Amino acid sequence: MISNLAFVHPNARLAENVTVEPFAYIAGNVVIGEGSWVGPSSTILDGARIGRNCRIFPSSVVSGIPQDLKFKGEDSTAEIGDNTTVREGATVNRGTAAVGKTVIGKNCLLMAYAHIGHDCSIGNNCILGNSIGLAGEVKIDDWAIVSAGSLVHQFTRIGGHVIIGGGSRVRSDVPPYIKADRDPLCYMGLNTVGLTRRGFEKERIDEIHNIYRAVYQNSLNISQALEYIEKQFKSSEDRDYILDFIRKSDRGIIRGPR
Repeated sequence: MISNLAFVHPNARLAENVTVEPFAYIAGNVVIGEGSWVGPSSTILDGARIGRNCRIFPSSVVSGIPQDLKFKGEDSTAEIGDNTTVREGATVNRGTAAVGKTVIGKNCLLMAYAHIGHDCSIGNNCILGNSIGLAGEVKIDDWAIVSAGSLVHQFTRIGGHVIIGGGSRVRSDVPPYIKADRDPLCYMGLNTVGLTRRGFEKERIDEIHNIYRAVYQNSLNISQALEYIEKQFKSSEDRDYILDFIRKSDRGIIRGPR
């Protein structure tokens, strides 16, 4: 199942049922899981760790060296979880000494020409749209969608179940469960469609909405809003996730609409 027109280094470790199409290049320090497909003219470089049943489409490059002038050739990896698809022309850079690895979770879709910078951490079930760009050390939690043409600043974090509108510039952290759009990027309400599709009940969605009213739709500053939320809402997975996300935000969260 390996084309004689492909180059596969003898030290590369390919599991059973891996298909490698013509003109693909696979370097030596590479591991590819069972059932994965490496498309024609794709490039898998040293440090790639690709899971099972992944699909790597033509002209994509996995585990290219970081575009970071501080990189000194240190060993690092680019890790892609099971059932993830990397479409045409997408690039995934490996890590630097800062973190040591770039990680993309399971069941993700990287659309054509997406770029994942060094040391990024992408959760499971994420969708990254056509031509998006993630700078170094961006973190994206599970089930997030970053729509086509968006640019994400280094060290930024995007919460779980978020949807970010196309062409956005993400300079601040985006809290979980919400929609974000406009320029400058701002809170546009809950991602109710996504939450409903993922089985969130109406009562749960309503409570998340009420929590965000305290953050974005009153006269309280962030510290006061967090204190109010902690007092007025019982501890829950959602409440605690939102509070923890905002408190740990180094870049500050996006603003409300104006």
